[in-house]
Amino acid sequence: MDEKSSTRKGPGFCSLRYGLALIMHFSNFTMITQRVSLSIAIIAMVNSTEQQNISNVSTEGPLADTLNNPSRSIKEFNTGASVYEWSPETQGIIFSSINYGIILTLIPSGYLAGIFGAKHMLGAGLLISSLLTLFTPLAANFGVILVIAIRTVQGMAQGMAWTGQFTIWAKWAPPLERSKLTSIAGSGVAFGSFIILCVGGLICQALGWPFIFYIFGSIGCVCCLLWFTVIYDDPMHHPCISVREREHIVSSLAQKPGSPRRSVPIKAMVRCLPLWAIFMGFFSHFWLCTITITYLPTYVSSVLHVNIRDSGVLSSLPFIAASSCTILGGQLADFLLSRNLRLITVRKLFSSLGLLLPSVCAMTLPFVTSSYMTTVILLILIPGTSNLCDSGFIINTLDIAPRYSSFLMGISRGFGLIAGIISSTATGFLISQNSESGWRNVFFLSAAVNMFGLVFYLTFAQAKIQGWAREENLTRL
Repeated sequence: MDEKSSTRKGPGFCSLRYGLALIMHFSNFTMITQRVSLSIAIIAMVNSTEQQNISNVSTEGPLADTLNNPSRSIKEFNTGASVYEWSPETQGIIFSSINYGIILTLIPSGYLAGIFGAKHMLGAGLLISSLLTLFTPLAANFGVILVIAIRTVQGMAQGMAWTGQFTIWAKWAPPLERSKLTSIAGSGVAFGSFIILCVGGLICQALGWPFIFYIFGSIGCVCCLLWFTVIYDDPMHHPCISVREREHIVSSLAQKPGSPRRSVPIKAMVRCLPLWAIFMGFFSHFWLCTITITYLPTYVSSVLHVNIRDSGVLSSLPFIAASSCTILGGQLADFLLSRNLRLITVRKLFSSLGLLLPSVCAMTLPFVTSSYMTTVILLILIPGTSNLCDSGFIINTLDIAPRYSSFLMGISRGFGLIAGIISSTATGFLISQNSESGWRNVFFLSAAVNMFGLVFYLTFAQAKIQGWAREENLTRL
């Protein structure tokens, strides 16, 4: 009787596992601000160069004559920060370079996190990313090659930090709370994007663009201290967890003792269509998300013709909706599951909403640029509705292969980041040819990719544990 009660309910929001979700939320917040900081700073880093037609790679010191054009409102260049001549193609390479780094570490870090524990790997990745963020303004003065190198290494560090989170949730999240906990943690990405885009332009004007990197790099270093202090790999070893909560988590997960050194059934994974459905979902989702996060400030600045301060504020608004939809989607998903709706139905429902709705909004954007308010509303809806995927295929690996969730999350994000690299580079190329038709092609292509991923996922997705992922079935290479 007691065991059943423990399984069915445990401590709620005032519990350690929700505290860990908040810490992970803050960590995700920190990493995304460090990643997106360049997207808002680059408007100040290159904008004056476009007006002055400067031929040098960089110009030191303030550019006083940029004040002659008050409509641009670029007081930020009075701060003495350097300004660079980086073409849209070069900017696309810089934006995508962090994805190259993440790809290099996603799969090995996911596998190693499952063996050695995620706490130290994630903490080290967060610390390295924070230190490199602090170094970015200095790297820019040495040339674009060093900036690309710094961003690539930073991507490797963030790849270590992103992937291991699911190793922790595989041991901390009861099945009926997975959507809630992962959505609380994951909403840090949207909230961080909102904050950096909202205040980034203000920081540029008041202090200069280098301080975007100094401020959020320092916040990351503080977050590392919190991470190493509070986070533990599993509830069995946490010194502050209550007995009731520990028993609730362990009984709900039906944990079994086993050796952490396990073989990975690669061949079975390659032949698993439900797993490929998740991979295609990630590829489609990250294609549009990367464009939104990376190029939204540029789109707002060039299409709506606003200054850097207002560009940052407008670019931040969509991520309010994204953060809210992530949390609310997780709550709704677990509510539907508690009402005995099939797990696969819930996963497909939220995946459909998260891929179809932003595609419709993206295809509509090129036709409403004359309406300021309609454009802003659509820009808000794209990230908001897209984040409903967090309760769909994003956490589907926890359903079909919880033992390998971290390793598979690394591969899944690898597919997503490949999409991010291609979409960032393609976007830079398309808008450099012709701004108006270029943006239209960018959004139509994104919608087509989303539809491909949705059809593939709806066709092959499952939510039951696969045979090769069961504890008693150890398939070797």
